[in-house]
Amino acid sequence: MSERTKMLAGDLYNPSDDELVQMRLNARLMTEKLNQTSIVDLQVRTKLLKSLFGSTGKNIHIESMFHCDYGSNIHVGENFYVNFACVILDVAEVRIGNNCMIAPQVGIYTATHPLDPVERNSGLELAKPITIGDNCWIGGQATINPGVTLGDNVVVASGSVVTKSFGSNIVIAGNPAKVIKEVVTSV
Repeated sequence: MSERTKMLAGDLYNPSDDELVQMRLNARLMTEKLNQTSIVDLQVRTKLLKSLFGSTGKNIHIESMFHCDYGSNIHVGENFYVNFACVILDVAEVRIGNNCMIAPQVGIYTATHPLDPVERNSGLELAKPITIGDNCWIGGQATINPGVTLGDNVVVASGSVVTKSFGSNIVIAGNPAKVIKEVVTSV
């Protein structure tokens, strides 16, 4: 089994594998180009994002500076907006639904490491996928940790650290994040 296959399966893998190193280099070169492209060149920026990400909706907008590990493991729906200084560590798949907004300095991290120090010091890593439903709003400086799934219509308050999964139609806040209220939809 290739290191890439192990990585995407959530198994321990070697991040120094030549294929993975090359993929990360390609993503860094593309994000470097994106981050240096003028905001007025919307078509160029959109084209770069569509070639970087695994899949996107038609309308996608990401402010600079944006960083990711691979890009190809990121899948976003229609009307996706990301504000300044977002980091998505897409070692595993990151799936984000339609009509989602991400505020400044948000971190979405699928990457993790073994808890055992001997295993961790070996250099092997692993990852857990993240899924965010439709109509979600992730507040500034929030962190979404590996393995989290958020339902539809979820609001994550600024500065929250999301360490576990939550259902739909809620506002979550805190460290660790917990439900603070329900979202009542107007439909």
